[in-house]
Amino acid sequence: MDSTLKDSLKTLHGKLATTGPVDEELLELLRQLDGDIKLLLERRAAAAAPPSTTTYGLAERTQEISAKFAAQHPAIEPALRELGTILASMGI
Repeated sequence: MDSTLKDSLKTLHGKLATTGPVDEELLELLRQLDGDIKLLLERRAAAAAPPSTTTYGLAERTQEISAKFAAQHPAIEPALRELGTILASMGI
């Protein structure tokens, strides 16, 4: 499942690279989300303690970001929705 999550993140990064200008608010939300997902993956790889509160609710946060910016950035929205679905299926 981690490889699916990584692939989804790569797709999202690719969409961001090919999309026109993205507003700073969206970029900041995506940076925070990306950092939290990477932290989660590192912890899972190291078999560390359960996720902290900073990684709790990542699926919900992803879906909120997706809904908030669907109209402004329709090319990014499907990748965000897929990422949220993957996180939800992982129970994150």
